Amino acid sequence: MSSQEYSENNPETDIGNSNPVPAVGNAAFQSQYALRDISAGFITGSMAIPLSVGIAIMSDYPIKVGLATVAFACLVGWINAWIRPGNYIGSPGIAAGLAPVLALGVASFGIQNMAFCIFMTSVMQAIIWRYNWQRYLLIAVPVYLVEGLLAGIGLKILLKFFAFTYEVPEAVAASSDFWSSARIQMILISAISMVSFLYLFSKFQDSKPAIPYFILILGGVVIAQFVNVPMIYVEDVELSLRLPLPVNVDFMLLVYMFLFCIMLAVIDVIEQVMSNAAIEKIDPLKRKCNSNNSLLAIWIANMGSSFFGGMTNLDGLAKSTTNRLAGAYTKFSVLIIGSVVLFFTFNTQYLDYLPKFALAVIMMFTGWKMIAGLGHVIHHGPYALMLAILCGALVFQVGIFEGLLIAMATHGIVHYLIYNKQDKMQSKAIIKRYIDNIKEQSKSTID
Repeated sequence: MSSQEYSENNPETDIGNSNPVPAVGNAAFQSQYALRDISAGFITGSMAIPLSVGIAIMSDYPIKVGLATVAFACLVGWINAWIRPGNYIGSPGIAAGLAPVLALGVASFGIQNMAFCIFMTSVMQAIIWRYNWQRYLLIAVPVYLVEGLLAGIGLKILLKFFAFTYEVPEAVAASSDFWSSARIQMILISAISMVSFLYLFSKFQDSKPAIPYFILILGGVVIAQFVNVPMIYVEDVELSLRLPLPVNVDFMLLVYMFLFCIMLAVIDVIEQVMSNAAIEKIDPLKRKCNSNNSLLAIWIANMGSSFFGGMTNLDGLAKSTTNRLAGAYTKFSVLIIGSVVLFFTFNTQYLDYLPKFALAVIMMFTGWKMIAGLGHVIHHGPYALMLAILCGALVFQVGIFEGLLIAMATHGIVHYLIYNKQDKMQSKAIIKRYIDNIKEQSKSTID
């Protein structure tokens, strides 16, 4: 069944939009846009390489596994576009917002158990997709809490990669004081690179957003030929298929893993729904997104990647924006992106030319963009902004899982006290009102 036939036979709506999704041609391939999609795919794929490398490092995953996840997610996303298209220009990949969450999982359960966690996460997402529960999530978990969560994670990313901006080669560090000439030189190189990147991004972000990334990476490679700077090391791990089964876990650890996977699944789903809302706005043909169809591609890709120890995925906004501005019109560009990433997955020796300071600039900028997302909360009012900042601070200081739970509990207590003290409502009535509000608001999104 083509995407056009599916749209005609299954008129569905996106979050917050009551109009049926129109039939607008095949989402996976249209011959008149083929050359544009190929060009966009190569540009976005090249930009996706350093970003995926940085996210894999932040997640404490092998870089090769991260790249393999992106390539597989692109393939699944393109195939899904033939059947049930979610969006038309979104570019799948590993998400920066989930990197510290995955790192938490690696630290808590060990890398050997993360395949099982990703598998359980995909099963939960499959259930969310099957019953279209994504329409409830942004009501039960307010958008401003998610923005706060991402801000806290962004701060973690920024500080993690800030250390790369003044790192010097081990041999130099071991034989000199901290404030050596090599260290000062490294700081100057990083600072100039950051300023240049920000200038180029401000100049080309609305037309050719990949240019700052290309110039930064190429400039970094050239500098590394004349200056001794720390380089990225890519471990050549084996990619093999195996069952995603738990290893050496007891009952209590399984319970904690289950709760962890709920959090991972929910964050992944909410990020995709929020990304789709933005992708819909930048679509060159103004086509409507179907968030539930996007979730189909996500959980299939997550489940598949769990069999080779892969990571979680979603259609990220940064790569999707680059894909659109590079000229993409259909998901055929995603197949090209996956091909570019696949090449580097099996030829990781070329990544040895990537200096750490260049990667640091990209990832620090990514972290800052996540923090700046708090600006989206302002129109929700002072309460929402305060709660988002509290959530971000808790996520950064206490932990991702604990911080989100405390913020949600605080949100619930505040509403309970308002209804109980001010409106004189009983506890049962408050709970019933909350459930009724979720049902009513979710119906308004699909009526």
